[in-house]
Amino acid sequence: MTYEPTLPPEHVERIRRWHERAYAAARAEAGDDGRTFHHLGLTLHVPPQVQPIAGMSHPLGEAVLAEARDGDRVLDMGTGCGVNAILAASRSRDVVAVDVNPHAVEAARGNAARNGVADRVTVLESDVFAAVEGDFDLIVFDPPFRWFAPRDLLERATTDAGYAALTRFFRDVRGYLRPGGRVLLFFGTTGDLPYVRRLVGEAGFAATEVSREELVRDGWRVEYVTFRLTRDATRPQGDRAGGVGDGCAEGSG
Repeated sequence: MTYEPTLPPEHVERIRRWHERAYAAARAEAGDDGRTFHHLGLTLHVPPQVQPIAGMSHPLGEAVLAEARDGDRVLDMGTGCGVNAILAASRSRDVVAVDVNPHAVEAARGNAARNGVADRVTVLESDVFAAVEGDFDLIVFDPPFRWFAPRDLLERATTDAGYAALTRFFRDVRGYLRPGGRVLLFFGTTGDLPYVRRLVGEAGFAATEVSREELVRDGWRVEYVTFRLTRDATRPQGDRAGGVGDGCAEGSG
């Protein structure tokens, strides 16, 4: 199925303008050597090919700290610099972090060691679930918000052509969740949020809002929502099928 925006044309154009500004700012912020961030008690080095820590990174991170439990097996999908995997590893001893960007994989491994949890975090290069094995109690996903075609690895953190990776994630995720498993999903109105809500429902999940943040920029009120998804037990569990093709990386508003 080919993705078509569910948003009115004026909203689509506004998102495109927003994205161009955000992408240019991320490139300028990264510099030649990347940057070091101090975020929710962590020290994180982010190379220039990897999405930097954004102003709206904290709601999902705080949700991870509240949700991850001792004994959980956790998957951080599109880990980027590893921030949410490392936060999960402060609670859980078994965390798998995946990203399609090899620079992100290297950064996440380095940051896990930098923050003392390398023995708890396994980092893999993976296109959605392609390299993922086993099942999980908690899956964390901060997906690319925009559906445009990325121009480089950095932009792939925020764009997912035709929402191909996001759509495959929801097609396959039920097969990677243990009974009683949960998904933490972060998304916002600088992407096609109605489409995401539709994917959530079609995959058989009930969604609870864990947090909602908003800001106003250029006269536009933008909302960011952290969802806690739980599987509808009345629906059959889907088969596992790892995705290939366009991948996902760390998301950003």
